[in-house]
Amino acid sequence: MSAQDEGHLRSVSQGRVARPLRLLMVGGGPGAFIGGIHRMAAALDGRWQLVGGAFSADAAKSKVFAATLGLAGDRASGSWPELLAGELARSPADRGDAVAIVTPNALHAEVAIAAMNAGIAVICDKPMTATLADAERIADVSRSTGVPAFVTYNYTGYPMVRAARHLIATGAIGTLRRIFVEYHQGWMATPLEGTGQKQASWRTDPAQSGGGCIGDIGSHAENLCTFITNCDFVEVSARLFSIVPGRQVDDDAAIQGELECGARVSMTVSQICIGEQNNLRIRVHGDLGSLWWAQEQPNELKLADGHGTRILHRGENLAGQDHGQALGIRLPAGHPEGFIEAFATLYSDIASALTKTAAPAQLAMLHNADAGLRGVRFIDACQRSSKLTQPVRLGGTAKRSSEGA
Repeated sequence: MSAQDEGHLRSVSQGRVARPLRLLMVGGGPGAFIGGIHRMAAALDGRWQLVGGAFSADAAKSKVFAATLGLAGDRASGSWPELLAGELARSPADRGDAVAIVTPNALHAEVAIAAMNAGIAVICDKPMTATLADAERIADVSRSTGVPAFVTYNYTGYPMVRAARHLIATGAIGTLRRIFVEYHQGWMATPLEGTGQKQASWRTDPAQSGGGCIGDIGSHAENLCTFITNCDFVEVSARLFSIVPGRQVDDDAAIQGELECGARVSMTVSQICIGEQNNLRIRVHGDLGSLWWAQEQPNELKLADGHGTRILHRGENLAGQDHGQALGIRLPAGHPEGFIEAFATLYSDIASALTKTAAPAQLAMLHNADAGLRGVRFIDACQRSSKLTQPVRLGGTAKRSSEGA
């Protein structure tokens, strides 16, 4: 974490540990999916309180929706510039502590940069931006202002994903050799965007999304791989396809890659696989053992090593007592935790960071603006590789900070 980041976190933490942090939101209004997820996740542990927002490009709809959430009228804004202007008019002790950005990807940068320049921390849904240039702008502004920006790669909130990262870091499966990552869905197997379905419409509009499945779910597959291994991609060879006739963005992709640790990666991401729901899974093979994890069975981690093959369960003492808080475990073994809990762990970790109450192991799980930039670099490299039909090296990769993003 930079000295500027630490200075901003100190200023936020002073006198604020005892109360929930104040959350603002841009996007996530009527018909949205991820906005509601963010609100549930933020509320789960009592660390955050939603106090204001601009939820729709339609000012009237935004204000009506804000009222359904019980927000005060003076914080129910018709646009994000109005929201930020209203916050700046308040005393520093009463302003929002962070703004969650849950708009289509192309709007992330403008809102994030304005918020950071206003001294308000950013919590941005993935991918951080629709273009590499915008991702670089956000990272630059976060560094220059010292105001942190976090990216919600929510699958890294699962305890067993964090346990897998810890096991690899402590040498449980030895030197990494081969990794297989898959993220398969079926909901876009037909031209759903032609029906006016909101989620499909903006995701298949390149002006709003910046790309198709490589950005929407490929960003998660890349992040799951690099988070668990704590290694970045140095080269990718990608083929992106638009399978559904008339679709303007990719809906299927195959990527071969190499990590900086030397491991080879095979990745497939697709949204046209009929019968698949949210099938994100990873298999990591080292010279001493292997790990398997699947998002649809998130409370289990399969480990093969010199002692045989066994299933590890969430809630067991897998990584040492001192690591339990960082794993994000809330309930004893046998009580399943899932998607909302994993997302809530990210919000809890961000709250701990902003209030300077986070343990080092918690900080190591966070994804800052540099991590978001690395993710967008991966997407951009895959898009360029597919167009060029040749491998692309990932140059200028942002260094991993002490946050371990």
